[in-house]
Amino acid sequence: MSSNLHQAGVKLLKQLGRHAELVMDVYLSGSVSEDETNAAAIEKLRKSDILWRPEADQELRLKRSVRALLEEALSDERNRQIDSNVGSSLASIKTLAAHYKEARHNVDYAASEAYLADLSEHVYSFADGLRYSIRVLWSRINNEFGYVGTINAKIRENELAQKQVTELLNGLEMFQFSELGEIAGDIRELRKLLVTSLQDTLSDCTQELSVVQGRLLELLGRFRQIRGRTRLLKGWQLYTDLHPDYHPADHVSHKQLPALFNCAEALLAPAAVDVHSTLYEPELFEIVSNIKRIDRLNAGHVITEHDVSVSLSQTEDFDIPDNPLKLAVDAYFCAVIDSGKSQSALEYLDEQALDWDRESWLYQVICGYEGLPEEHRQYFELEAIGESDPVYTGNFVIRDVELWLA
Repeated sequence: MSSNLHQAGVKLLKQLGRHAELVMDVYLSGSVSEDETNAAAIEKLRKSDILWRPEADQELRLKRSVRALLEEALSDERNRQIDSNVGSSLASIKTLAAHYKEARHNVDYAASEAYLADLSEHVYSFADGLRYSIRVLWSRINNEFGYVGTINAKIRENELAQKQVTELLNGLEMFQFSELGEIAGDIRELRKLLVTSLQDTLSDCTQELSVVQGRLLELLGRFRQIRGRTRLLKGWQLYTDLHPDYHPADHVSHKQLPALFNCAEALLAPAAVDVHSTLYEPELFEIVSNIKRIDRLNAGHVITEHDVSVSLSQTEDFDIPDNPLKLAVDAYFCAVIDSGKSQSALEYLDEQALDWDRESWLYQVICGYEGLPEEHRQYFELEAIGESDPVYTGNFVIRDVELWLA
């Protein structure tokens, strides 16, 4: 059987190669008429089922299989045929998988290998056909349906492509991989074909079809916009042809402009402060504080009992003396710097016999440390000495502080 197929295939390919020019002429023109110059070649091609006659009074045409072979090999943009019959391919795949499992169960290795080869061919052909359909769709999108000449034809081709994409997506939803997994069972070859290979292919193709669908909708909107503008221009041209003496009026001099000419964007509304917005409270308070009250109603005359003399003289300079406690804390910091050693605040208070309250002294030492500039504070380290409150958790009772150079 395989030898007969081989011989028939070689014979067919030789016929195509020998009459290549005639086949391409028929492909490009669509049909061929018989005459004395090519009658013998046409008769050979007709006997080889390369050419066929649809009706008795019609000219010879290429068989659909040969035309499809040339369209795919030449990537012909005129090829708008997309096989969206996914259900038939799925049924064939399931049937061949059942044949393979039965032959494997009956230990018929020859039949199982033949069925596995047919199943692999169906799966890979289905995947290749699906990718080919997507390539055809992308080709039609990229050239914006350039094989038709009018906008209406482009819109119809776009709607046809959208229907084909919808049919492909609906067909791909028929694949239930849980069912295919049950069919494959624990057979490694079937799981590779029915689950792994098909799932990867369908996942990629579904995502790409979604992108194709979005691009088609975008292109359809642009086509419709162009068609609307074209109709407007054609209508205007028809009106001017019917009224050759028409001259546009001076619409600026009219009190009421037509809506077509009154398309200017609206001016900005007058700006106003939103007094209910809490974001503007500081600015509003500042504005209110600068308002001067002028009350001229019921303003009585103020009569002074005696004259008050006002003399203008130069003010005397005065100094605010530093806090002695602050000066003592500064001396404590200087002592730590001079010694270069850590020094307890209370020990320094006792050594210097200062008469400050011990709690006030600690507060002032902590405030002096926190009040230092950041570049000065980094030269010191202050550690609080004490213990946690035994009654109120979270409170730390400071008994003393210790200061040293960082």
